[in-house]
Amino acid sequence: MSKQVRKSQLLALSKTTAAVVLALAMVIYPQEVLSSAYQGILMWGKYVLPALLPFFILSELLMGAGFVHLLGVVLEPIMRPVFRLPGCAGFVVAMGFTSGPPIGAILTAKLRKENLLSRVEAERLLTFTNNASPGFMLGAVAAGMFGNPGLGLALAFSNYLANLLLGIAMRYYKPTPLETAQPTSNVSLGRKAFRAMYYAQRKDARPLGQLIGDSVRNSINTILLVGGFILFFSVMLRLLSILGVTALIAKVLAVLLAPLKLDSSLFSAISSGLFEMTLGTKLASEASGPIMQKIPLVSALMAWSGISVHAQVASFTSGTDIRLTPFVIGRLAQTGLSAVLIIVLLNFTPSITVFSALGAGLTPWKTEILVLALAVFSTAALCFGVGILFGLLRRGFASLSKFSRPPC
Repeated sequence: MSKQVRKSQLLALSKTTAAVVLALAMVIYPQEVLSSAYQGILMWGKYVLPALLPFFILSELLMGAGFVHLLGVVLEPIMRPVFRLPGCAGFVVAMGFTSGPPIGAILTAKLRKENLLSRVEAERLLTFTNNASPGFMLGAVAAGMFGNPGLGLALAFSNYLANLLLGIAMRYYKPTPLETAQPTSNVSLGRKAFRAMYYAQRKDARPLGQLIGDSVRNSINTILLVGGFILFFSVMLRLLSILGVTALIAKVLAVLLAPLKLDSSLFSAISSGLFEMTLGTKLASEASGPIMQKIPLVSALMAWSGISVHAQVASFTSGTDIRLTPFVIGRLAQTGLSAVLIIVLLNFTPSITVFSALGAGLTPWKTEILVLALAVFSTAALCFGVGILFGLLRRGFASLSKFSRPPC
């Protein structure tokens, strides 16, 4: 028997064993299953359904109306030099930054299925478009869990900046010369964008009523699938807690993370946050550890997103050839980067009363608008700045190569 076959059989056995253990635990603890399932449905109905369903419907309508193709032509001069992605990826970046996971994975998979992205481009895009939404950071975490709306500014800054830096770094993931080639044309940018939208609408050919109906139907199916993931992981986490698995993971993490000198009350939040982001951030906010440790931990957990979100991403990309290894590596990289960034920010403003002052008098939705405006402005400024830098470097290398040529 080959080593590969033996490994495959061991993996199949472990999957079956885990499923049987969870099934038996559900039978033994039915009351705990019901209460945890109720909490999962409550969280889905209170936070996820109103936050994501409008964005799902809107994204379906915009894609059917050809807006993504129009935006792709307009954003091509920015997205190519900065992220080494086509312009249509800018739509996924905007939706992912404003609505949170798993909409980035859903839109990336759709663009891949329509061949608007190559496999490598889709893998690049997937790594930095599934971050926590502003509503979750500002409303649920900052205002709700910590009672400090101004803290959302620091959390949003660290996560958005880490995401942008990760996206820029991913441009070096399997680059090809054809990706940086910019086709020249005498046709104006506006006319090319309108043509792209027009031909996309003709190709779709659905009447407006059918487009709206399909958008609502597909979006409801998607949000129900997301709710199923939340419910399942809520039940699974409760059963793992009863079986002592999360406590065991917390002990292992305490040994592995001993050099960080974290408070012992935070390890249960980390072990839960590995699976589900919302529960992990809630436990971290309720822990008795110092606030200067809890805030970087919450930022890191939001960057990691939890295995629940990873499973959703895997589900929505399962019908494509997109590989998940770059996505998981990107989540790990952003976890560390966002924690470091917010630690640096807190060191510049050691007292969190500064964030309280920034958030004083602002309701959560006003703070969310402020953060979104800052995110859009900083993203545009960073993209234009990096694009100009790459353009200058390209011209400089071209000039050097010209001078280095031998005379005729």
